[in-house]
Amino acid sequence: MPLTLNVIQEQQEQKEIKNKKRYTEGYRLVGNHSAVKICAYCKKAIKGEDVCYKNTFYGIESWRCIQMSPTFFCDHRCVFCWRDIDYIWPKWQGPVDEPKFIVDECIKSHVELLQGFKGNQKAIESKLKEMQKPLHFAISLTGEPTMYPRLPEMIDYIKEKGMTAFLVTNGTIPEMVERLIGHQPTQLYISVYGPNKEIHQKTANPITKDAWEKLQKSLSMMHKFNRNVMRLTLTKGFNFVAPEKYAELAEKYKPMFIECKGYVWVGHSQERLEIENMPYHHEIMEFARKIEQNSSYKIIDFKEESRVALLAREDYKDRKMDF
Repeated sequence: MPLTLNVIQEQQEQKEIKNKKRYTEGYRLVGNHSAVKICAYCKKAIKGEDVCYKNTFYGIESWRCIQMSPTFFCDHRCVFCWRDIDYIWPKWQGPVDEPKFIVDECIKSHVELLQGFKGNQKAIESKLKEMQKPLHFAISLTGEPTMYPRLPEMIDYIKEKGMTAFLVTNGTIPEMVERLIGHQPTQLYISVYGPNKEIHQKTANPITKDAWEKLQKSLSMMHKFNRNVMRLTLTKGFNFVAPEKYAELAEKYKPMFIECKGYVWVGHSQERLEIENMPYHHEIMEFARKIEQNSSYKIIDFKEESRVALLAREDYKDRKMDF
């Protein structure tokens, strides 16, 4: 018996309600194409419960960190993405906001979103004061930030304000990566979704046909950045394989750091994957040890709660930045 229009609408409404309950994403929109969201570790840090692995590895103060992106647009549909990848805009559309506007409004929105902690009995007084003056921009919330055409100016403005800029990119716009050499973020992350083209395509599901080749071009420029990271988001059943091949990529492009980060079963990825696709921390550590065994890199730090290991050819005293 064919479904009536009313039944179809009712089913759609029920699905939307379910999704809203399950996937409340908590964005604060900024301008025409940017967004900010309070990170869970920012909230935990204010209460003295825990800190982000970036705090553990690099000294970033989680309670003073803004998680944001200058764009929702993206040319990947990564299987592990916590967003709804059914709705992807692979090319820029609409107006382009001023970098200064984006930065200032993200700071304003971030601070506003945290005001409720002033009534939280668990909040630490010193951190309540410091959260009012953020020091860090984690440009990694959503989308592909290198699609924002005025990204170099945005990075410059963040640094002019005495703040750090940690930028995460999928590397498919090497032209922008090249532009950033003269406008360097504090730390550049390039995400690698597989040790070869086949696995990369399977995991990242890029809309861009030559995504792997563009990624290689971006990786070839990595050494020109003062602080740089090859980031591996590892998902069982997809790219959690062949650590020796990741080691070969590391030896070829020589990043300062390698992060082996386990996929987390959250958001819309729960519709595509199972909880079994999440690696355990001990499995991440074993994977990192195999990279260590097949390269000049060694494990220098880890954070069990985040299921992440950090490798470098050698550790050094300025790895953790002093603020």
